[in-house]
Amino acid sequence: MLIPYHESITRKALSERFSSRALQAILAANLKQDDLLTGQIGHDEYHYDNNAIIASDRYLEEQRALTFSALQNDNLLAAWAAFGRLVHTAQDFYAHSNYVDLWLSRSKSNGQASPPPSEIAPLMDELVHSPNLHSGKLYYPWEVLAFVPGIKRFVIPLLPADSHAHMHLDSPARGERFAYAFEAAVKRTLYEFDKTVAGISSDQEALFKDLSP
Repeated sequence: MLIPYHESITRKALSERFSSRALQAILAANLKQDDLLTGQIGHDEYHYDNNAIIASDRYLEEQRALTFSALQNDNLLAAWAAFGRLVHTAQDFYAHSNYVDLWLSRSKSNGQASPPPSEIAPLMDELVHSPNLHSGKLYYPWEVLAFVPGIKRFVIPLLPADSHAHMHLDSPARGERFAYAFEAAVKRTLYEFDKTVAGISSDQEALFKDLSP
């Protein structure tokens, strides 16, 4: 997802679950994952890129463990940062993999019209574990050029069909499937929030949310 959509997704999912300062800290860590030097190159697991699906799944749990550890040490900033990194990666799953396509193809195979984006199920077991699930590959240096205005229309046709440039659903410019990726990411963010708070005490949850009584 492009930065404005990571922010919109996170706010839509979490604005009522955290204080303003907590949400800002979560957003800062979330958006930093897209920093070119520290969050992109060499970190496929941050974004479910290059078929790093297992590594990205592991990264989610590493960040959840860091969230728990930080809360145990009353380090709220570290907890919010780890959770922000966690949800960024979870959100990118839908923009960088073919999960949306697999979900839509189920409706078509049943002879049904495509359901509205709001009905997408973000974690269907048969799709998450499908042998057909994959994410876009980054064919450097051409992938970088594929995002440069003015020349990208010449570069993208030269890249393979499994490239990130062809597969990604990072913005509405990618067509109607973006809305499915967006809604799935909102639901997944809520899922990750619920899973995280289920692993902490009620006192830790209150600290984590940072909401006034």
